[in-house]
Amino acid sequence: MGGILRLGSRTILLHIAAAVVIGLVASYAVIFASDSPKFQSEEGILDLTKVYVSENPIKLNGEWAFYWQELLSPEDIQIRSTRDGNHDRWISIPSSWLGYRLDGQQLTGTGFATFRVVIQLSEQDRNERLALRLPTIFHAYKLWVNGELLEEVGVVGQDKSGATPLLSTKLVFFQPENDRVELVMQVANFHHKRGGITKYIELGGSDVLTVRTNLRIAAEMFITASLLMIGVYHLLLFVLRRKDRATLYFGLFTLLFGIRSLLVGELLLTQLWPAFPWGLQFKIEYLILCSSGYIITMYFDCIFPNYVSRWFQRGTRLVTGAFCIVVTVTPALIYTKLLLMIGVMVVLHMIYLMVGLVQAAVRRKEGALIFLLVSVVALVTVINDFLYYNEWSLIGNTSPPGLLIFTIAQMILLSSRFTRAASNEERITRELQDANNKLTAMNMNLERTVQERTQALSAAHDDLRTSYDRLLHSEQGRKKLLAYITHDLRMPLSSMLGYVEAVQDRVKPERNEQYLKYIRENTIRINRMIEELSFLSLLETGQVSYRMEPVYVIHFLRVFFEQYELVVHDAGLDFMLDIGDAEDQRPDMPVVEMDAQRLEQALFNLVSNAMKFNSRGGLVRIALAVDEVNDTYYAIISVQDSGTGIPPDQLEQIFDRNYKYDRPGVEKEVEGTGLGLAICREIVQAHGGTVRAESDGKTGAIFYVSLPCNV
Repeated sequence: MGGILRLGSRTILLHIAAAVVIGLVASYAVIFASDSPKFQSEEGILDLTKVYVSENPIKLNGEWAFYWQELLSPEDIQIRSTRDGNHDRWISIPSSWLGYRLDGQQLTGTGFATFRVVIQLSEQDRNERLALRLPTIFHAYKLWVNGELLEEVGVVGQDKSGATPLLSTKLVFFQPENDRVELVMQVANFHHKRGGITKYIELGGSDVLTVRTNLRIAAEMFITASLLMIGVYHLLLFVLRRKDRATLYFGLFTLLFGIRSLLVGELLLTQLWPAFPWGLQFKIEYLILCSSGYIITMYFDCIFPNYVSRWFQRGTRLVTGAFCIVVTVTPALIYTKLLLMIGVMVVLHMIYLMVGLVQAAVRRKEGALIFLLVSVVALVTVINDFLYYNEWSLIGNTSPPGLLIFTIAQMILLSSRFTRAASNEERITRELQDANNKLTAMNMNLERTVQERTQALSAAHDDLRTSYDRLLHSEQGRKKLLAYITHDLRMPLSSMLGYVEAVQDRVKPERNEQYLKYIRENTIRINRMIEELSFLSLLETGQVSYRMEPVYVIHFLRVFFEQYELVVHDAGLDFMLDIGDAEDQRPDMPVVEMDAQRLEQALFNLVSNAMKFNSRGGLVRIALAVDEVNDTYYAIISVQDSGTGIPPDQLEQIFDRNYKYDRPGVEKEVEGTGLGLAICREIVQAHGGTVRAESDGKTGAIFYVSLPCNV
């Protein structure tokens, strides 16, 4: 067994290693397959005469003229060139002037300068309307195209007090006057560690670049909206179920990076809110980066407990807190110098967690392998972003799509956990139900146990019925149903069991037919009792639906009378319908909002009761009257019999469930379940009416059903 486990572990490790390598290679292949510049400017001249930029935009790359600590306009450059000749210095774009060697010294990231490049266009592009897509440039700039000032972002100045920083991406349009385009850009930076043109400027046809820009914005909006929605959704899940903290950390992680995606790339936040303070924008972005490692560590610990050591949790909490404090209290010029350290911290977090994921995958933890694979994708995109922002990678911002892939995979993993938890609960419920059924079956074979259980249930039922109010009717109904079934079935089942044993043991073979008849009758009675108990419980707990509609009471009674007239006559009784003069008064015919089928059931219970307790030749009479009480009209339906009557002191009890009164002279065959009147009362009350009985205890009884009429 140990050898098999070792072999399985090695196989999993090989698969994991292969996936990691393939993921890294594929990710970098995709990244570096992006269109890199094929044309480069040399000594400030970019020759594009052999390419049609109006159809195929290019990224400007190569040497630009560089005028350090000078803010020159195109006219100033032209005058200097005419007067002094060409003594320009050259700097590669895109790159920061940080570290650029000038007169034997390396420049710092702060300062100001002017950049210039001349682009030679093809004959086709001379007549086309062109555009420049300008990325974020640290930290303020002015752009002239062919001597015309086309764009200004922030305020360019020669010191910190005279410069106003602003981050924004722009798309500017121009019409070339000839085959020569001169770009002059003044750039000032006093607030960030890096200054200069650090990202590609794209040149192309106005239509093509507009479409590309809109597609970039749409893609970033989709990613941002997805991250924000997923984050808010999982935070709401945590609010509803605080026991599972995985949704809290995952929701925070996704929401924060959804906010961060507003602050990078196309800078959707500044496009929606141009006046948003750039300093606050930078602090939010860096705080999200600093806290991401700790949040994802806590999320990982919730998904795979015991794989993150306590010292690592305390260490990451300490380091994350220190970085967040530094970012909060220091200006951007200081904390932006920590970007590399922050990147190393985040990457080390991810590598540590990936080691834990490898261990979890080896131990076949659910979701560990998928977690590992998407973590590889996220790690590649995050590393590229940190390299890009430190000018060590030419690939743009890639972390939002990588994080979206990571987020969707984690959402699937969490959904799987929820589904598995729900399935386990259902399985446990089924197992408990099966165990309960087995115990019930075993208890039925033990008479003593049945008696003890029955007494306990009866006592519990009596206590609950007196202490619980109608707000707990649903639970009370179920317990009542179980108690009554157990109580009422015990005696007939015990008796039936005795007769079955008598038949099996051949005690009196000549009476087997009588025994079987008795068993059949009791079986029918028990089945009817169970059906009525179940229906009454549904009525009491409000689980029976009613289809209410206005019905003429006279028509309803006539249809009811015609339907059951033959049944009553077959029982040897006279059946009478007395609706008085109501039928002739058409405009005043009473109309009641009722469910005719349910009300018919209630009325039949009353008629059936009258039939049971009436001797042959007796009378069953149905009558209708209309009464007015407090400006409300009521249709009063009465059912009268000529039987033995009901003692007056029991008139209130006869509507209680399971109440029975053995009237003198009534045969046992007419014995009922004691539920008909209780069912009748529930149905009538659901219609907003009342039911009551009158009797002197000697000459029959009258039941009155009072229903409110429509005005």
